Amino acid sequence: MAQPFVLDVPTVSCLVMAFLPMLIAYIMGRRLIPAHQDLASLLFFWHAYDALTHFLIEGSFLYHCFFSSITISATQSRFGPVFLNKRDRAYGATYGASWDPTARLWQEYAKADHRWGGADPTVISIELLTVLLGGPTAAYICYSLYRLSHGRLGSKQRGVVVARTWLVAACLATAELYGGFMTFVPEWLAGSPALNTSHWMYVYVYLTFFNGLWVIVPVWVIWRAQKEIVRAFVGGTPELMGGAASSAAAPSRKR
Repeated sequence: MAQPFVLDVPTVSCLVMAFLPMLIAYIMGRRLIPAHQDLASLLFFWHAYDALTHFLIEGSFLYHCFFSSITISATQSRFGPVFLNKRDRAYGATYGASWDPTARLWQEYAKADHRWGGADPTVISIELLTVLLGGPTAAYICYSLYRLSHGRLGSKQRGVVVARTWLVAACLATAELYGGFMTFVPEWLAGSPALNTSHWMYVYVYLTFFNGLWVIVPVWVIWRAQKEIVRAFVGGTPELMGGAASSAAAPSRKR
């Protein structure tokens, strides 16, 4: 049964928690990447937000899928398919401890897409890849961008780091587009039985905004990566090659 949207203190707390990684990523970017390096700053912000979301928020989803559960009768009708072949238990954030804010976060999101309140094997499979591979990959990109902005790299070494950064970023973006496709397209083809579209907050904030980010930005990353690759092949200088050199030159322009 579809749950109505209620704007109360727990709901506001969940929304704040959902946006918190974005704020942390912004602060990290401002502190770690020189402000005049627009492209590096934007890439760092996105991938820091990406990594924090994968590790902290989606990581908590996996935790509840494997460790939050209740005992049920084997014949009891319950949410979701059998998980880990245990017919006497129901798993997921729905059954998390009442004091756990991450359980409450996923309980709130599950009002829009109830698969995230339980232990859907397909969603869990996608999230395992997202958390265990996507998170570290995004963190690696952030580290590479930091090196390019501050590291004393030779021209050849800088070129290697730039090439790897764009390659890894494009691969990660492609994987995230595929993850989004496999999360929602099978659901749409089945008539969207898990989705609750009864309130605009569920449709435009929970489902469209929070999931649309991982469509729009990865498409932009892939487009930008191919642009930089073309620039390298036709004899131009990829933008990230400027990095630390332009940072070191910035003070001299003020004199």
